[in-house]
Parts: sequence; C-alpha cells; structure tokens
Amino acid sequence: MFISLTVNGKLENLEVEPHLLLVDLLREKLGLTGTKNPLDFGQTGACTVLMNGRSVKSSMMLAVQAHGSSITTVEGLSLDGVLSPVQQSFIDNHAIQCGYCTPAALLVITELLASKKTPTEQEIRSRLEGVLCRCTGYQNIIAAALQISPSL
Repeated sequence: MFISLTVNGKLENLEVEPHLLLVDLLREKLGLTGTKNPLDFGQTGACTVLMNGRSVKSSMMLAVQAHGSSITTVEGLSLDGVLSPVQQSFIDNHAIQCGYCTPAALLVITELLASKKTPTEQEIRSRLEGVLCRCTGYQNIIAAALQISPSL
C-alpha cells in the first residue's frame, strides 16, 4: 500500500504493509530514532509525535492512518541546526536526565505553547500526564516550560 505524508517538512511517498505501526515507519524506514517504541501500548508516551500539530502516540496507530498528514518528530524541532526555544529551555533548565521521555516531553510542550503562549504550571502538568518520566520528577521540565518566552 502506498502512502504519502510530510515528515519534518519533507514529503515522503512510501510503500508500507497495512499492519506497519507509525512508530516503526519513523524508526525503521526513515531512521528517525528519537521516537521510542517501548512496546508498552502507549503507556509511557515515549512514542509521541505531532500529527498535524497535535500529539499522538505513534505506537498506537498504523502508518496508513497518517496518510496525507504532517508529522513532526523531535528531529524536526530544530531548524537549520538551531535548537527550538523549547529544546534550548530544556537544556538551560537541566530538564534532561536519561533522555527516554525527553522527545515526547519536548513535543507535548511545543504543542501546548502553540495554543497557549503562557500556560500555568497546572496546564503544563496536565498536558504532560501522557508522558512518563521516572528521572526528573517533572520539576525541571515544568521549569523549562515556564521559562520559555511568551513571544514565541
């Protein structure tokens, strides 16, 4: 089956098996390994990507369901080698420990800031509910999200 989708700004036309998961397409066919596949049925959120600007768990959907969509992975957040403000704030606030949940947290915060320029701590915590972090206790992730300039 042929599908067409835009991944990190690049149009991709691919032949895929009907049962291929989106996470496997991203990791195995496109080499975008920032998206994790923990085989946990989406519980950790490590498989999170943005599809048409909204966070989805790529291990919970088939690649064919993404046909015609625009997908952003963590690799697509930087532009021409320049980190996004969210990525830079994570670095500045030491919001990265093991890095397993980091791509998902970056994408979820990016999604939140696209709709709300100055979210409250509670709004940030609520949005991060689908991303399991065992290292940071979320404190530095929350600090990073709160630090980002409202002018974005």
